[in-house]
Amino acid sequence: MSSRPLHTRPWWVAIVSGMASYIDAAAITGFSTSMVVLQKDLSLEQWQVGVAAGALTLSIAFGALVGGRLGDRFGRRPVFTATMLLIIAAVIALLVAPSFSAVLVGAVLLGIGTGADLPVSLSTIAEAATDRNRGRLLGFSNLLWIIGIVVNTVLASIVGDWGRAGAQILFAHIGIVAALVLIGRLTIPESTSWKEARAERSAGVATIRADRARVRDLLRPPYIVPFLALLAFYGFTNLVANTSGQFGTYIVVTYGGATVGQAALIALPMVPIAVLSYLWFMKIADGPRRFLYFQIGAILMISSKLIVVVAGLNLVTYATSALLAAVGGAFAFEGIMKVWTQESFPTLLRSTAQGAIIAVGRFAAAGLAVITPLILESGVTVMYTLLTVFNVIGLACAWFVFRRRSSTQVFDEEAGRDPEAEGAAAEAAR
Repeated sequence: MSSRPLHTRPWWVAIVSGMASYIDAAAITGFSTSMVVLQKDLSLEQWQVGVAAGALTLSIAFGALVGGRLGDRFGRRPVFTATMLLIIAAVIALLVAPSFSAVLVGAVLLGIGTGADLPVSLSTIAEAATDRNRGRLLGFSNLLWIIGIVVNTVLASIVGDWGRAGAQILFAHIGIVAALVLIGRLTIPESTSWKEARAERSAGVATIRADRARVRDLLRPPYIVPFLALLAFYGFTNLVANTSGQFGTYIVVTYGGATVGQAALIALPMVPIAVLSYLWFMKIADGPRRFLYFQIGAILMISSKLIVVVAGLNLVTYATSALLAAVGGAFAFEGIMKVWTQESFPTLLRSTAQGAIIAVGRFAAAGLAVITPLILESGVTVMYTLLTVFNVIGLACAWFVFRRRSSTQVFDEEAGRDPEAEGAAAEAAR
């Protein structure tokens, strides 16, 4: 078994590192609201607003891809410190932005910093945990994501009509949180697992975690199967979640006969329901019934879009769909993806894999968002049929691969001797 220490403050690590998810949510929702204000204040054209929003989304995906790899090569601590500094710099640029070009620069910096922080922070949490609380601590990051949305929504409802000052307050909120997180992270040492893996690799010790460090190792056994499964699982299910979040109100108002106020009334009670569901996921995330809950969640997620296909779109079916997705997603979406990813790959590939999975999901969602209005022109049934198919494919890939995988296999074995590497070394010595 690996010599990971039992951290005395695992929840402190989970809170400070998990704030990456809070900042991610606050950045996306805060930037969207602020652009409405800045459009008038800076006389931005509609296409410029779209480009800025797209730049943020794509930069988050790019940041996750690059940040994950940097976290495996240079350590968790320097990367998750640098990302907070980058986010603070982005906020400063957005606070004083005099033109569209400055807003675009701020959006790119904010996206890269936020995206790069996510995979490294999750690996930090996983490596500070034990087999008995890893799922719970990783699941806590999803709760922080929800809290980030709620806090930013409340803040926007207060300052949304204050003009440029309101936008600056929304940006300042992100910057202040990032500064506080930076201070908290200075108290977190480098991951012991990462330091040991790097030391073994530098010394030429043939262990799994030292030798499995190249990107191409993700595409070789035993990691290629869970890696591709997680890419498909998160990629397809995130298409559904992102479409529902980004276009849900638009769809039910335009095609379901609802008003904006009615759509808001439907969405409002889903927040406490989602919070309670995520809390329940944290309770079962490290137990033997975790996969049973995944299967129940998968059925609810598939049903959430299928009900609209079968019964049509109206206030009742839309509300039912939102309810099923809120509960099902807690057990069969991003939370379990994070847990499976951290459990499936050795130390020097963990952030790389997580970053790639997040990046593919974000890139795909950005691409679908561009053509979603065109698909809707063919009918709501076509759109929801497509979303149902996406859910089925993604969830089926996860079901086939993870129904028999041990939750502690990699963490227990990664520090063990690597027969493949030892054989290669012996052959080279002859």
